[in-house]
Amino acid sequence: MNKVPMTVQGEQALRDELDQLKRVDRPRISQAIAEAREHGDLKENAEYHAAREQQSFTEGRIMDIEGKLSHAQVIDVCSIPHTGKVIFGVTVNLLNVDTDETMTYRIVGDDEADAKKNLISVNSPIARALIGKEEGDVVVVRAPGGDIEYEIDEVQHL
Repeated sequence: MNKVPMTVQGEQALRDELDQLKRVDRPRISQAIAEAREHGDLKENAEYHAAREQQSFTEGRIMDIEGKLSHAQVIDVCSIPHTGKVIFGVTVNLLNVDTDETMTYRIVGDDEADAKKNLISVNSPIARALIGKEEGDVVVVRAPGGDIEYEIDEVQHL
């Protein structure tokens, strides 16, 4: 499997979630299953079935996170010299050429993307249009509503 790019913050968030699942959730669910077993007949025991379902979900999420971390290529953009070029992990200030509206995006891995926090996936149309360009360049982003021109105002290594 190919390496998956991830920021330092993205890796830490996954490690924190994995720790929570293994150290807190897994023992709590095991305890709930044990208590539900004590109630007798398992066929009609809703608490038992709910706990088993939660256990299945938790174990699946643990395996998912461990797989992602094993294939992660953690990129610390702060350790890369600033050249003004758009690369994975940078924060980009854009100016919409038509409306003079400014926006800021950080280019992150797929699992870290969150549009509400202006974190966009490296595989998104905007990020694909920006990667490799430099401050001052004008890029055209193909959007469902038509092409949008942005000028790269500033590239920051935060």
